[in-house]
Parts: sequence; structure tokens; C-alpha cells
Amino acid sequence: MQCISLKCTQVTDQVERRESFIASVVYVILPNRLERWDYTIGFDFSPFSFAMAKPGRRPQWQNFYYPLSISTWISIFGSMVAVCVTLLLITRSDMWRNRYGRLSGGSVVLEAVGTLLGQGLFGRLSTRHASHILLASWLFFGVVVGTAYRSSLIASLTIPKYPKRPETLEELVTFVEKITIASYGVYYRNFFRSSDSKVFSTLGNLMYAGTDIIDGLTDALTMKRAHVGDRQFLELTVAKDFTGIDGISPIYIGKGIIVSSITAWPVPHDAPYRQQLDRGIMAIAEAGLYEHWRKEMLEDTMQETRLRKREELKMDKEHGVEAAEESQEATEVRPLTVSHIQGPLIILLTGLFSGTMIFMAEKISAAKNKLMSTKADIQSDFLS
Repeated sequence: MQCISLKCTQVTDQVERRESFIASVVYVILPNRLERWDYTIGFDFSPFSFAMAKPGRRPQWQNFYYPLSISTWISIFGSMVAVCVTLLLITRSDMWRNRYGRLSGGSVVLEAVGTLLGQGLFGRLSTRHASHILLASWLFFGVVVGTAYRSSLIASLTIPKYPKRPETLEELVTFVEKITIASYGVYYRNFFRSSDSKVFSTLGNLMYAGTDIIDGLTDALTMKRAHVGDRQFLELTVAKDFTGIDGISPIYIGKGIIVSSITAWPVPHDAPYRQQLDRGIMAIAEAGLYEHWRKEMLEDTMQETRLRKREELKMDKEHGVEAAEESQEATEVRPLTVSHIQGPLIILLTGLFSGTMIFMAEKISAAKNKLMSTKADIQSDFLS
């Protein structure tokens, strides 16, 4: 794993002063580092990535509109308005009213919306030839859209929905306020600041070197920050210190790679033993041992973390300490709760409240009109 500690910096200083033959730590080959020391043959690629806190879940009451995009909802609403207006024009024609009577606008709207929701169709709407094609296309549209919506709604209610999170370098520099990196990041910061790319220069200006990886990831959990470093070391640290007993971590590592560099071991300039080291290192790399050891170390670390968490949980229970709540992201089957259907409940309660208020207003208005009518009759009788 990549060296980040002060001790490693001291080791490389000894290599530069030719007090040490080699620094057995993985270092990325950067142009400004070649001025201080030389390297063995490159035996691996070090993807430079970033780690951030996973975004929080979106409110559960919004689940009812997640199955469809905003543009789709706008298209459906526009189509419904167009159908309602067309049916109102048809039912308002003299031919319609003379033959079938007057049909209120509210009834037409309710029927159009009802067919979209899978309800029955009012008989008189389909008695005219002018409305046959319109209603047939609207029914077909309602069946397709309604079936697709109901099918996707099940997944939307049960699967957590998260906001979009930064995955590339371009998204990272526009999202975070600060980017932390270990002490070795001074080389990267200077390298990025001198770049002609606007994205890399912005990245360099946001970087602050000297923050330990544990402190950087801890700050990222509570603040709008990210910690950058070697991807392999980030994965190892997250698996070791930021993973729960269920194997889920509140931190994620971005898919995008900031820069991928060749890694090697620092040696003094013009070291006579470099060729022998290169042959041995190349033999190990070509045999795939380095990649195998790396995967094995990550798997062992994750397993040890789970075992340690279980032991800690067991000891807490023995001492009467309440265990922390289980992660909500666990993949076990959970029944739907009130929080999953907050959206429909809020709509229902809003409709009940609005309907009650309008009903009371109508009753007050009717009572007022009746009182005024009675008063007018009394005045008329008095005058007569």
C-alpha cells in the first residue's frame, strides 16, 4: 500500500541522502519526485481515487413519483389536460346536449382521470362517434402507463432511493468544498496546480495536504468533503475501519479514476543493484503474485472486521449495553411500513382536509343564502 506516514517520508529522505539502499514502500512515479531519487521497474498501476460519504436517502413520501421521470409526469399531465378539454368541447356541443343532456365538467374530468387509474368508463362519454377514437386511444394509453407505473411502484417502495452522487472528477470538484489528502499529497497538489486542465487545477486548489486517512474519511462523513488517495489503500481502510457487521459501509469510493500512475520502489540515483532488483520484481509481477496477495489481503481484512464487530457486539450484550440499530441497507426481507407509503397517506390526508374545508364553506354559504332569502321574504311580506 502507498506510504503516507511521516516515517515513510523519513525513509525516502534517507534514500535521497544515500543512507538507505531502498525504500520498500509503494510510491507513485511523479516527475517532481524523480529529481530526488530514482525508482525500480514499475510493477503495478496505482489508481488515484476519492472516497466520500454516501448521500442520505430521499424522503419516503416522494416514492410515489420515483417510478417515472419528471418529463414523463409532465407528458402524462399534459395529455390528460388535452383529453379533458377535448371531451368538454364535445359534451358542450348543441348536438350532444339536445340528445344526451348536459354533462358537468367535473364528471368529464373525473371519468378521464378514472380511466387513467384503471377505473370504469362512464357510458355516455362513448356514445358519440367523435369520441370513439379519442377514448380508445386514451384507454390504451392508460393501460400501458398504468401497468408500467404500478409495476415500478413496487420496487420504488421497497428499494431505498438515493440522490445522485459524484462518481467522476468533474462531478467531484463541483460538489465538495474541500479535498483532504495525506502528507505525501503535496507532490500531487503541486502537480495538479501546474496542469493546464481546468479540472485538474481546480482539484489542486481544493486539496489540503497533511490529513490522515482516518481523519479525512471521518470528516467526510459529517462535512461536504472528500479524501483522495490510492484506491487500494482506500478500499483497505474502508473495509477495516468503516464497515459494519453486515458488510455495509457509509463511505463509497468513486468509480472514476483521477489519474492512474505506475508505482515502484524508490532507490538512490545510479544504484548499481537496480537491475537485479528489477529482475526479481518483474518475476513476481508477471506471476500474478502481487495481485493475488492484494486481493487476499483485502478479503482477510473484511473477514477480520466482521469477526471483530461480532465479538464487540457479543461483549456489549454480555455487559448489558444496547446494540446499535441494524443497518437499514441490509438485504433482508422487510414488510412495508407506514414510512413506505407516506406519499399516498399525505395525499389522502390533504384531500380529506381540503374536502372538509370546502364542505364547511359550502354549508356556511348555503346557510347564509338561506338566511338572506328568509330575511328578504320577511321584508317583502312586511312591505306588502
